[in-house]
Amino acid sequence: MTLLRPATPLDAGRVGAILSGWIDETPWMPRIHTRAEDIAHAGMMVGRGWVTVCETETIEGFLAHDGDVIHALYVDSSARGQGVGCRLLTDAMRRVDHLTLWTFQANTRAQAFYERHGFAPVERTNGAGNDEGLPDIRYHWQRTPL
Repeated sequence: MTLLRPATPLDAGRVGAILSGWIDETPWMPRIHTRAEDIAHAGMMVGRGWVTVCETETIEGFLAHDGDVIHALYVDSSARGQGVGCRLLTDAMRRVDHLTLWTFQANTRAQAFYERHGFAPVERTNGAGNDEGLPDIRYHWQRTPL
């Protein structure tokens, strides 16, 4: 059974590991933080109440959002393509009337995922405004009035 639930402080290690795993396996993504810093960042997001996790026997993915801004959506490599990201994003979309997020221009898989869920690109940058220095795209989603 799949469960979506708010993350607890004990989840920070797993959430940070999912984030670190994605960085490690993504050739174009520079590692600018240590794995310990990734866990600390996860702990900060959990502590602020931003994180929802998707778990079966273990946490398979997470989404961090503050109001209408999605800060992170990552799925463990062993669970990709199984609807985990879709469940997390759909849950966030049910809670608000609009959402915004950033993704890297090199992350074409994420772009396709967000566009399938009704997000549209609204801004592109050269990466000067993010820590990684990578060109990115801001996406926006708006609930369609009934």
